[in-house]
Formats: sequence, structure tokens, C-alpha cells
Amino acid sequence: MTRIVILLVALALGSISQTNAQSKYEQGMKKALELWGAQKPFESSNMFERITEVESEEWLPHYYIAMINALYSFGVTDKEKLTLQLERAKKHIEEAELISPNNPEILIIKATINTAWIAYDGATYGMTLSMKNAELYKKAFELAPENPRVVLSKAEWDMGSAKYFGQSTEPYCKDVERSLELFATFKAESTMHPSWGKDRAEEVLKSCK
Repeated sequence: MTRIVILLVALALGSISQTNAQSKYEQGMKKALELWGAQKPFESSNMFERITEVESEEWLPHYYIAMINALYSFGVTDKEKLTLQLERAKKHIEEAELISPNNPEILIIKATINTAWIAYDGATYGMTLSMKNAELYKKAFELAPENPRVVLSKAEWDMGSAKYFGQSTEPYCKDVERSLELFATFKAESTMHPSWGKDRAEEVLKSCK
């Protein structure tokens, strides 16, 4: 999971504009992502939180707070710590959704939070949250079938479900290939919007072969 996080951070950092005419918001976002890239994820998360206090109409800082807290919850065995992180992630992704409803990027993070709970205790959370994730990925795909992160994330979820039930993952490997085709032409809405996923898709495709 750490390797995935590093890949995501590198991609996020690469998406920030390097121009001299950055706004204070852009400068703050860039600094927060640099902290994450320097392996200081929770300092980064705290800085994103300070940005949200000033930029109340921006969904991206909430998105990144949720993303950091969700990703760094995988492998946490202390339930109190896990609960604090995932509740923080949930709070901020809900704030992001209020600002930007029906946003497929946000739906992916909501599903990631659920997956972290399932990874912690599948017996307790698996059935109910798996159903919710299926709905989230279905909605995200309906909203943005050409978004490579949506296609990749849904494919990975479907592959995990197939493995759990002893079914073939081959159909979903084709979806991963499709996501790579989409990454080749995808243009983010701005330099600060999510653009991660290509390296992860390549890694997953290797496991298919």
C-alpha cells in the first residue's frame, strides 16, 4: 500500500503548476503536496485543513485530506487510531461532496474509505460496505465512463470481488487496459485536479499477465 501512496503523491506533485503567478491558494496547495511528497502526510493533511478554513468553496483540499487519511489507514491495527483517521476522512469527503456533488473523483475516495474498513475487519464490515462500494463505483462510472481513475478503481474493486468468490479476473484486466488508453488522452480540469493513476494501472496490468 505504501508503494501505491508514493506513486499517487508523485503524480499529484507533478500536476501542480510551476508558474510564478500562483495564487495564495495554489501556493498553499503546492506546499501541502510537497509535505506529502516529503513523507509528512499528516503535516500535509493539517495544512490542507488550514486551507479549507480560508477557501470554503474549494473541494480539492477536503479531497486530499480524505485521501491521505484513507490511504494511510491501510495496515493500521489500532482501532482507535483507525477510527480517528477514517472519521476525519469521512468528514472531509462529505464536505467536498457538499461543494461538488456528483463528482466521480469524490466517489472514489468514499469507496476507498469503505475499503479501509473492510481491510481492517472484513467479517464485520465486508457485507454492508461491499454493497455500498458497488453502488459508489456504479454511480461514478455512470457519471464519468471516460475517467481513467473511475475505470481503474472500479476494475480493481471488481477484481478483488472476483478473487474473493473464486472467479476469473480476466474481464477486469481488460478494463485496466482500457483505463490506460484513457490515461493517454485524459486532461485534468486544472493543474490541481486529480491526475493520478497511470502508474498504478500499469502495475495492476502486470499482475494480470
